Amino acid sequence: MRKATLFILTPVLSLLFLSSIKAEIKLPAIISSNMVLQRNTTIVLWGWTNANQRITIDASWLKYGMMIKADNNGAWQIKLKTTNSKEPQTIHIKSKSSDITLENILFGEVWLCSGQSNMQQPLKGYNGQPTFGSAMAIAKSNNANLRLFTVDRVGSKTPLKDIEKYTAWQQASPNRVSDFSAIAYFFGQKLQEILDCPVGMIHTSWSGSSVQPWISNEVMSSYQSVNLDDVDITKGTNKIPTVLFNSMINPLIPYNIKGALWYQGESNYKEPETYKKLFPAMVKDWRTRWGIGDFPFYYVQIAPYIYGGNDEFQTVENTAFIREAQLQCLDLIPNSGIAITMDIGDKTSIHPPKKEEVADRLLFNALNQTYGYKTIDYASPIYESLEIKDGGILLKFRNAESGLYSYDELTGFEIAGDDKIFYTATAEIKERRNVFVVSDKVPNPVAVRYAWRNWINGTLFGANLLPASSFRTDEWDDATLVEK
Repeated sequence: MRKATLFILTPVLSLLFLSSIKAEIKLPAIISSNMVLQRNTTIVLWGWTNANQRITIDASWLKYGMMIKADNNGAWQIKLKTTNSKEPQTIHIKSKSSDITLENILFGEVWLCSGQSNMQQPLKGYNGQPTFGSAMAIAKSNNANLRLFTVDRVGSKTPLKDIEKYTAWQQASPNRVSDFSAIAYFFGQKLQEILDCPVGMIHTSWSGSSVQPWISNEVMSSYQSVNLDDVDITKGTNKIPTVLFNSMINPLIPYNIKGALWYQGESNYKEPETYKKLFPAMVKDWRTRWGIGDFPFYYVQIAPYIYGGNDEFQTVENTAFIREAQLQCLDLIPNSGIAITMDIGDKTSIHPPKKEEVADRLLFNALNQTYGYKTIDYASPIYESLEIKDGGILLKFRNAESGLYSYDELTGFEIAGDDKIFYTATAEIKERRNVFVVSDKVPNPVAVRYAWRNWINGTLFGANLLPASSFRTDEWDDATLVEK
């Protein structure tokens, strides 16, 4: 009986042994034909094969081939220097059991785009929620120098080595861009045209996601306990801490990127103070793991929308508090920039249709701060200080060197005295750079708030026509408002 058992098992073990010897090279999904590699830098290629397998790599732009050896677990990684060439390149990866050729590779600028539904919103729009300008954008989208990669929505309790579901690198064309992120597409298309070089856009978003799922367990655990052992992550996946980082960010590392774009915050609007801690922690976490320094990180302030109502003033039901937190993150996140959207929200839709304008404002940040186009004015006016004078308050702003502007009369301002009761005020631009706010109901004013509502159409702009954020000059947690 024992002999028979051994006779049956031996061939099985032999087959397993032979299978391990013949293990083919596996590349991560993000590394494939048609990809864009960050130009003029050191990039990383990596993958998996049999333990201690020898691999040769020949890249068309390098004079000599390279040889590496997989580690004891079969993992391998190699660094290559890229150039500024605009010619399509090839990479040949070979071992005893594999012979892989990656073709039509371009060197260019690579940007990662992430967030929730406003970043996810496709160029064609959602059902009943359009993206303005989409028809013409789709019609004109054929561009061999713009490449797109999409990570599909999957969660994981533990960090994954590779992406489970995705749409591989593909050239922009009318039949491919309509389902791609509108903001990512508009940003990439215009960046490609302006820089006259290839651009690669990696999109990884999940509608309705809060910031917590995009943070690694190691970092998230320093803010709250994270135990997913008994959690069913197929339900409410986009709200569960760490699970989107594990499956939709970690597998992309260390693919070299130039920078990141982020549009998220609606799902965290009731916790502004927590967001002000977690969002900068997320950015620092990503940068640390990529290991390429403080790469540019440009993000969108959530747009005005009615949410549950417009009668909240001092509670966190008022999204002005999360907008304030997002603005304050500018000073907490090095090498960052913000796109203010006070003028392009939609009262009845949390998905404003003006996605091209959002992309433009992110692009202005990138052109000025990342690519050295210093004549591109990218910054919205930001409240800086006040002066009490002439029975009112004179507000001063930074980023207003070219002055302030309003299309019509200024609205959305309230003013208060020491009693912390705000009244609707009149406001006027003075000397083209300051705003004077006054109300006959507040003879001794001490504080001003602007656009402090869920829904409001911003009226204050810089001369560059970029809107000012909602703001307050006080830090009161017990203020009240008397409506007109």
